[in-house]
Amino acid sequence: MTDLTTLLEVGGPVAALGGGAAYARARHPGVYWSTVGLPVSTVRLLSSYGSVMEACGLTVAPSRLRVLAVKATTRREVRPVPPRRGIIRPTTTGLRVRLRLAPGQEPADVAASAERLRHAWGVHAVYVTTVKPGVVELRLVGFDVLRRVRMPRKLRPDLLRVPVALREDATPFVRDYRTVPHQLTLGATLSGKSMYLRHLIAGLARQPVALVGIDCKRGVELAPFAPRLSALATDPEQAAELLPVLIKEMEDRYDLIKARQGIAPNTPDEEITSDIWGLPEHERPVPVVLFVDEVAELFLVATRKDEERRDEMVTQLIRLAQLGRAASIYLEVCGQRFGAELGKGATMLRAQLTGRVCHRVNDEASAKMALGDIAPEAVSAACAIAPERPGLAVAGDTSGGWSRIRTPYLSLGDAAETCRESADLVPDLPALKPFRPDAPLQPAETPGPVVRPRPVTD
Repeated sequence: MTDLTTLLEVGGPVAALGGGAAYARARHPGVYWSTVGLPVSTVRLLSSYGSVMEACGLTVAPSRLRVLAVKATTRREVRPVPPRRGIIRPTTTGLRVRLRLAPGQEPADVAASAERLRHAWGVHAVYVTTVKPGVVELRLVGFDVLRRVRMPRKLRPDLLRVPVALREDATPFVRDYRTVPHQLTLGATLSGKSMYLRHLIAGLARQPVALVGIDCKRGVELAPFAPRLSALATDPEQAAELLPVLIKEMEDRYDLIKARQGIAPNTPDEEITSDIWGLPEHERPVPVVLFVDEVAELFLVATRKDEERRDEMVTQLIRLAQLGRAASIYLEVCGQRFGAELGKGATMLRAQLTGRVCHRVNDEASAKMALGDIAPEAVSAACAIAPERPGLAVAGDTSGGWSRIRTPYLSLGDAAETCRESADLVPDLPALKPFRPDAPLQPAETPGPVVRPRPVTD
């Protein structure tokens, strides 16, 4: 009986702790990392740093001075020298540590060993970034942050910068229109493309920006955001009328810039500009973001008359993509399918779209159209996205860099409510007023009776 009591007293708490840790690891990985994973991984890193670096081939032969010093003071074996390690900085999702590379090493050497470092230290992933020449930073991620996306809380909002997703290295993916003015976003049905679009619109709705939409699915995607939209076209016929207005708006803005460039001899250098951001604030037009959903609908034609209209619209889109940045007109082109077979101008339009986001697609050709010209190795990553993970995507740009991202859940009702609350921020653009959508009014709540009725009894 005594042995049983002792077993219960000792084994009960141990089993409870083990079960609690297993539950936290499965359901609340952030809590498990902060309580268990972080201390364990830190001890592993500190205790095995030198041997792991040597096993990964990240050590160099010691200098002659070091060899002489070791032989003069001790009889220990002179071992190869690993990169000098900095202070370990814990985060809510992992660890960060900087390494000063030894002479003769380069960041690519450390990046090539990232997978082996992951297994040696028992973390989910290891990412390597260059801080400055000779210094790299290891970002150790303790768990799969894309399984349940939690955006960082400390994100400073800025004009035309919207945090929309989380990268696989636990850093936020920010859509910055001033850095990447135009973007192509692809995704099949239920891939999470609409969720990505909601985050963009909800983030821009709180900013002094004009939002314009072309939704050829009769407006079912963008109509809920009508209170915040400056213009909305719901079919190719309306789009054919809206695009020339945007072209005229762009040309007027170029005339404004050109008038500023009538440079007088005494004009200060800071007042000379080639885009609207160099204009004085009181003269600067508001930025315009054009959302094109189901872009393939603008390319499809049935008759020769439709073909002429298609060619005209595609030409106008290409002009906006080529010249719109300086006039602060930005494009967000979305669709389920995008390929050269859509027709004349498709490849030329894609070439002007710097940013690329590819969700799960139904064919490899669409992934190649989105990512093949900037990062061929990203195509296979996009084709491997499982249907069970909506919102997961591969994001890249024309610099060749790419990463996996995932958008957190945002309901359509919450995004529409944000647009309703921000309806007073719709800028005054007279040219777009004929295309302003009718915003549905919220039904007024029926007031309850002042006196509660009582049932009549005999």
